[in-house]
Amino acid sequence: MTAHSPSSEADIVVVGGGVVGGAIALGLARNGARVTILDEGDVAFRASRGNFALIWVQSKGLGMPDYAMWSRRSAEQWHQLAAVLNDEAGLDVAHSQPGGFMLCLSEGELEQRRKTMQRLHNQMSLAEFPYEILDHAETRRRLPDIGPDVVGSVYSPLDGHVNSLKLFRALREATQRRGVDYRPNCTVESIVPRDGGFFLRGAFGEIATAKVVLAAGLGNARLAPMVGLDAPVKPSKGQIIVTEKTAPFLHNPMVTIRQTDEGGVMIGDSQEDRGFDTVVGQPILSVMAERAVRMFPRLAGLNVVRTWSALRVMSPDGFPIYDQSESCPGAFVVTCHSGVTLAANHVLTLAPAILSGALPETLAAFSARRFHVPAHS
Repeated sequence: MTAHSPSSEADIVVVGGGVVGGAIALGLARNGARVTILDEGDVAFRASRGNFALIWVQSKGLGMPDYAMWSRRSAEQWHQLAAVLNDEAGLDVAHSQPGGFMLCLSEGELEQRRKTMQRLHNQMSLAEFPYEILDHAETRRRLPDIGPDVVGSVYSPLDGHVNSLKLFRALREATQRRGVDYRPNCTVESIVPRDGGFFLRGAFGEIATAKVVLAAGLGNARLAPMVGLDAPVKPSKGQIIVTEKTAPFLHNPMVTIRQTDEGGVMIGDSQEDRGFDTVVGQPILSVMAERAVRMFPRLAGLNVVRTWSALRVMSPDGFPIYDQSESCPGAFVVTCHSGVTLAANHVLTLAPAILSGALPETLAAFSARRFHVPAHS
């Protein structure tokens, strides 16, 4: 596009510098685009700071089979992404895909999991989403450190995890080496479509660009209408406990417990509708810790070194939003609460599509238009 100001050097501006924005920026830059990231910085309600670093497939997609397929595709592509990050950033993000477990502490929990998985797999081919329902004995054979309260588990070979801090650092390093212009402390106050492109304005000044990708998490709700899009996202509070480092005992990730490659154990098992409140709550942490110790009694002897909370980015149905503007061509919105799981898709599939100017038809199910379908009488 024709330059309108001295700062109009970007082909594409990505608003948001978390895992989602960083992944898209890397994918764009790897395909030759000149990219600028405008990031709020540490004042942002950054979901990335609270991510559990799971690459999780087994329980996703109930009510939207497309999401199950999209998640599985990303899990499969994560091996390629890990290699890309190692090559481009010189960092091993400790990616592994040993399969994941959901541990159940009562027969009722196990039966509920069984029914959920059955409903999920009635939507699609079981061969594509293998899983096993395991009793206590078989779970203990595979996970010798479980406690007597674990009545059984659900296991899927599709699940894995990474080191979340190394991933965030690798995305930043790789984008920097690719020439992405990362600008922190740049809150976008307005986006004005003009002359086939966009002007983004804030206290940082003004930047002109041909395309804009909104990857601002909860901020997308405010920004999307400026370019004819809709992102009706709300916060869902989650809390995390991290223990001191201990000898390796947990190779497989759980949906609520995982041991990092560095030895610390992460415990995360909460969802709260508390608006934008990010205060750590002792009662919730106590319940999380109690369940974790019942699952793995050895955790009772470990010191807690850190607790924190963060806000997930949740759409009304919990599924991602991928959309392109019809009234303002060149504007895209990307919102999800599984930024780590979907990072491979965002780098390797979504970013090239955005650069080409159109999202693939396979992502049509993720349009926010699904929230405006009239109810059938």
